[in-house]
Amino acid sequence: MEIRINYIKKAQSGLKSKSCDARFGTTFTDKMFTMNYSKDKGWYDAQVKNHEPFVLSPAALVFHYGQEIFEGQKAYKWEDGRIVLFRPEMNIKRFNLSAARLCMPTVDEKVFMEALDKLVWEERDWIPQEYGHSLYLRAAMIAVDPILGVRSGEQYIFFIIDSPAGCYFPEGFNPVKIWVSDKYVRTVKGGMGEAKTGGNYAAGLKAMSDARAKGFSQVLWLDGQEMKYAEEVGTMNMFFVENGKLITPELTGGILRGVTRDSVITVAKDLGYTVEEKRIPIEEICEGIKSGKVTECFGSGTACVISPVGELGYKEKSYVMNNFKTGPMTQKIYDVITGIQYGKVKDKFGWIKEIKPR
Repeated sequence: MEIRINYIKKAQSGLKSKSCDARFGTTFTDKMFTMNYSKDKGWYDAQVKNHEPFVLSPAALVFHYGQEIFEGQKAYKWEDGRIVLFRPEMNIKRFNLSAARLCMPTVDEKVFMEALDKLVWEERDWIPQEYGHSLYLRAAMIAVDPILGVRSGEQYIFFIIDSPAGCYFPEGFNPVKIWVSDKYVRTVKGGMGEAKTGGNYAAGLKAMSDARAKGFSQVLWLDGQEMKYAEEVGTMNMFFVENGKLITPELTGGILRGVTRDSVITVAKDLGYTVEEKRIPIEEICEGIKSGKVTECFGSGTACVISPVGELGYKEKSYVMNNFKTGPMTQKIYDVITGIQYGKVKDKFGWIKEIKPR
């Protein structure tokens, strides 16, 4: 499929400084990628165009029945000027798994990758070069059929927008406080937990509001059946260091298959750490923190990469780890992954894809 370049260049296009101080996800570039789908034509009209609003019917399916998916990944600008993506093929595959779960058409992987290549190259002046900063890429698909009826759509828009980004959390790479919800659940086995869809995140808003009112940054969800086992934070997969071993909740169908999660596991094993994926009772974690067996905790995700956790709040009690300081294993894994992303550590895993000049 040919991807057209179809935008009007603006007089002041591109980031004017090497860093990005804006709050994550609040500043957007001046271009976007769009592609349309209909049941009769398949995918068509792929183009890089000016960032602009969509004109949709108020009866569009996405507004009423939530048929929507998205992905998040980043582009990086190295010191030598090269522009790279980090494991984009995994995001593309996960996007299509989400599409299948929500009865939406998949996107050809080659077309998806070409769209990323062209858009990122056209937006290269927007990529901050400062270490820890990047261009966040948000790909999404929405059902736009103007009909009030609970069914899957026959018309879709696939699009990618970009946002220059600094740190996800205001705290930066410093420990955050996480509240364990024992009242609300986000998803259950057999639900949509593995799909990256907006409904999963909307389900967490009430708990998130309650957590922040208590002074916590995020919510750690427990399983939706027994409310006994740690699963994931709203925007991160979770890891714990117990007796020197890295443990993380196993993928049971209710947890997102995180690209960064997979990267953490791979790097940890390469560094010689023992890694175990299993069901982890939250009571075991709390007792482990009290006894000193659990010494570190961190979350992983595209937006934050790795976020150290200094404190868990559960049933009105607080459990502080490592004197609320970033632990050595957390720091080491973070240094390796971000080092690969920014070209400072050799990519022995083949995770980096360079965007070639056009």
